[in-house]
Amino acid sequence: MAFSWSKFRVRSAWLFAVPFFWFARPYPLVLAVGGVLALVGLAIRGWAAGTIHKNQELTTTGPYAFTRNPLYVGSSLIGCGVAIAGGQWVWVAVFVVLFGAVYRRTIQRETSNLTKLFPEQYARYAAAVPVFLPRLRPYRDAGQGAPASGGFGWPQYFHNREWEAAFGVSAAFALLIAKATLL
Repeated sequence: MAFSWSKFRVRSAWLFAVPFFWFARPYPLVLAVGGVLALVGLAIRGWAAGTIHKNQELTTTGPYAFTRNPLYVGSSLIGCGVAIAGGQWVWVAVFVVLFGAVYRRTIQRETSNLTKLFPEQYARYAAAVPVFLPRLRPYRDAGQGAPASGGFGWPQYFHNREWEAAFGVSAAFALLIAKATLL
């Protein structure tokens, strides 16, 4: 069986979940700060998932007009939010290091794939839109007409199974809140 980075990302998160929740020391302030950060991350991921049509077209609208990887920007905010909500700053550092190591490779692979699928359009897009940190003004591809997919759509959000992220974050915060009330 071939190695899958996608499965590795998910499984590595579960590997750290048990010790994270065991050692978590949540309290109201970190729950609130982490919760806000995670909600912003969920909103960005949701917007991106409702906009992207994977491998069918190069999505350059919505959040993709600001960063080439809004799903990962959202994931980074969610991960930092959950780590902060745990009340142990070491987990924020662990998350940042692991996120950087795993997603750097993932982004490189996806860049290579998109370059093959959409060579000219992706070259223009990559030259104008940052890999991760968002630009201030949205990208407009002068060499391309209106995108076939349009903007955000709930059917696309559900097709991309983004509700799973919202469910997972809700479960994580439910556990942290329960633990905070027991401490």
